[in-house]
Amino acid sequence: MSLILCIETATSVCSVSLSKDGEVISFREVNEEKAHASQITVFVSEILKKSGNTIKNLNAVAVSKGPGSYTGLRIGVSAAKGICFGLDIPLISVDTLYSMALGFAEFHNDFIENLKSENILLCPMLDARRMEVYNQLVDLKYNIIRETQAEIIEPKSFDEYFKTHKIIFFGSGANKCKEIIANENAHFYPTFLNSAIFLAKIVEQKFLKQQFENTAYFEPFYLKDFVAKVKNSIC
Repeated sequence: MSLILCIETATSVCSVSLSKDGEVISFREVNEEKAHASQITVFVSEILKKSGNTIKNLNAVAVSKGPGSYTGLRIGVSAAKGICFGLDIPLISVDTLYSMALGFAEFHNDFIENLKSENILLCPMLDARRMEVYNQLVDLKYNIIRETQAEIIEPKSFDEYFKTHKIIFFGSGANKCKEIIANENAHFYPTFLNSAIFLAKIVEQKFLKQQFENTAYFEPFYLKDFVAKVKNSIC
């Protein structure tokens, strides 16, 4: 039996869930900029209390590792590592884009079925400023067809895949690409939000296989170097 706390903070969504044997039993989340630092510990306490558990009942902590928001990832990973150190329990990480693909397939299967095709690829996208996005391609058997990359989207960015597949684009980076990717095999889902509930099943498999991180040395998968914004000042 496993009781795993899952943390998702890679985007504007601050989301925490509790899963038991791969099934979500409690969760809290809010889609609000800069809410992560103030809400994450509150959410953890609330979902544990609601489910009748205490933090000492946890068998592991899982975290969405990125890519995504530098600040959000740092807060989520720091919280996860702190709990793991305090309880001496393992840390599990999950690729953010891959968990998005699994979540879309599970919770938006009606959209997939409406396309009436077996040749479909899922393309989770996260905004990486201007016309650049983090993206990945995953098929409906959950195989990664193209690894995570940061890409400046152009009209022909996915042409080689459009020849044989319909592609569903979703996530915070998808809407800004809609006018650029003008192909009859391109389909956009506009309202998708990240959630910690997407982590449950893949985290359970990793727990059973003991695919754990080195808690002391684990770092988020930023993909790109963080560049701080400097405000102009008048001397």
